[in-house]
Amino acid sequence: MSAEDIWPPRQRLVGVWLLIICVLVFAMIMVGGATRLTDSGLSITEWNFMKHFVPPTSEAGWSQEFALYQQTMEYQAQNNGMTIEEFRRIYWWEWGHRFLGQLLGLVFALPALVFFLTGRLRGRFRVTLLLFVLGGLQGAIGWWMVTSGLFDRLDVSPSRLAIHLAMAFFILALGLWTALGAFAWPAQRTQPGVWRWAPFALMALIFVQVMLGALLAGSDGGMAYADWPTIGGEWIPSSAFGLEDFWANLTEEHATQHLLHRTTGYVVALFALILALLGLLRGRGEARWALGLVGLVALLQAGLGIMTVVAASPLSLGLLHQAGAAILWMTTLVAARAAWR
Repeated sequence: MSAEDIWPPRQRLVGVWLLIICVLVFAMIMVGGATRLTDSGLSITEWNFMKHFVPPTSEAGWSQEFALYQQTMEYQAQNNGMTIEEFRRIYWWEWGHRFLGQLLGLVFALPALVFFLTGRLRGRFRVTLLLFVLGGLQGAIGWWMVTSGLFDRLDVSPSRLAIHLAMAFFILALGLWTALGAFAWPAQRTQPGVWRWAPFALMALIFVQVMLGALLAGSDGGMAYADWPTIGGEWIPSSAFGLEDFWANLTEEHATQHLLHRTTGYVVALFALILALLGLLRGRGEARWALGLVGLVALLQAGLGIMTVVAASPLSLGLLHQAGAAILWMTTLVAARAAWR
């Protein structure tokens, strides 16, 4: 086996294709966030491949979908009396999320087959096959998440929601890392140093922060405390960790969720600013500007988080905050690759 088979030269077409995949995954994250924040995730109660490509086209079709939704606990306990027009508004969010998921599968599978047959996915680019497996697994996790809220709960399980989001962020990271490799980026190697590991540590912190945010959103806790820097008028809320079950504190107790999510956010922002300063002082080439950009994005994301809290988590700011998390995640990955390489 030649060195080129193990470490093939740049593949720009593969890189462009993977960047398109990353854009679609980012769109999935955003539409998924809107689906959760608008309580739309349970509006489609079946898994039907064709239905997710073609929405209801007749009044009879809409009535059938509405009748299925009326069997859920969410409708019976929370939305009883909802009109079919109100149902359509939440249906479109969930339909859009599923449509994007299936579109993403096609946009991935068809070019992947062509690239595989033409030999462009050899060596390190074989990892793209793992992306296909993870995409299929993500679809299964998404349905597993939906089923948790159809009949026994008012909403989907926050823990399953967090797992679903975790997989999306992992797929986004793997796709972006491989895309950068397809463009042979960065071209300039950096000077080895301990700080090469720092962006990966920051990514781990961001991942924890995203999971805490998913648990908070999944339990409808964003609007529970609309003051800052205190939480319910206290620096450390007295009701935090008040439940005997530790996991229940993470998934149900809003004071605990706010305390952990805000505290981890401060740590992420501080770490990112220190890393940016190190990069500007000691980095060179792509690593220098990439690390500086991480600090800027982290600072903007922290400010956006504070705005979201004091505004009682409106949909617009909630979605911007989620977008900021995904952008910070990708920016840190770019910095990690630049510093590591």
